[in-house]
Amino acid sequence: MKRCYVLLVNWNGWTDTVECLESLFRCEYPNLKVIVCDNGSSDDSLSRLREWAQGKSSSPPVPGSPLKELVSQKTTAKPVSFVEYDRDEAEEGGDSSADPELVLIDTGANLGFAGGNNVGLRYLLARADFDYVWLLNNDTVAEPHALTSLVERMEKSSEIGICGSTLLHYETPDKVQARGGAWYCKWVGLPWHLGQLGDAAQKVNIDQVERWMTYVLGASMFVSRQFLEDVGLMNEEYFLYYEELDWAFRGRGKFSFAYAPDSIVYHKVGRSVGTRTNPCQKSLTSDFYTIRNRLLFTRKFLPWALPSIYLSVLTAMFVRLLVGRWSHAKMIWRVLAGREGYV
Repeated sequence: MKRCYVLLVNWNGWTDTVECLESLFRCEYPNLKVIVCDNGSSDDSLSRLREWAQGKSSSPPVPGSPLKELVSQKTTAKPVSFVEYDRDEAEEGGDSSADPELVLIDTGANLGFAGGNNVGLRYLLARADFDYVWLLNNDTVAEPHALTSLVERMEKSSEIGICGSTLLHYETPDKVQARGGAWYCKWVGLPWHLGQLGDAAQKVNIDQVERWMTYVLGASMFVSRQFLEDVGLMNEEYFLYYEELDWAFRGRGKFSFAYAPDSIVYHKVGRSVGTRTNPCQKSLTSDFYTIRNRLLFTRKFLPWALPSIYLSVLTAMFVRLLVGRWSHAKMIWRVLAGREGYV
């Protein structure tokens, strides 16, 4: 049976991570290990996660959550065997004789989404004891069959490099966030999540979804070892957003991307940095990396599209001015002028 690791990045979000872990240790797939890379949290996350694994503490489900049966801590056996490493120890593969259910890694700093994941991926590459790795956001809850469905879809073709899940909204689980991934519009530099806002119960044409898919959404990316070894790690230059798109473009022509509709994952969306589609609700951090990386990605892969991208970014700046988000508009102007930072 193929060995799978699930890789989570935690940054000041141990309560979300505990919920995610509770659902993962209910997965039906038996050959499963979990890695949590903590990105320099200041909320005592590592201690909290250690106590959870030991069965000494718990974080109750959100009151009234429709997913409480997936995250109730009364039915997951404790203690959960675990080891802890710092970044250097982890990237060397840790203790080769240890094979715990859970690996906790202190990365030592906030390395961003790609950087935090890359520490865990280097750990796996050094150990070389895996077939697949599931990069999963820590603010998610997985159905028990989610991992099995990903493995089954991936096993159908050796050409598949990354497979995505059906992502549903945590607060409104009858609504779709994305079916597997997104279509990327090169002219404005923005994605459209496939199936977005649709009904979770709606039947879909899987082949059609996969034809439209430019990349698999970063909240749930099931990656083959072959893809990781051939394409390499994620690009840490982005820090946040566009890493999965960069990964997909680097893998084009070598690997295909797939969708496992029965792999159901509930996503809280933007808990760490205030990710929103509405410009009136986006945090400054989220807005900055979205704008900055839109330009960065285009310069790297699609330089011929830069004129229209600059126009779309200028439009975004005027929208911020119209809604009175002066600091956001100033930030966009600084990015266009080639100056780093928010202010």
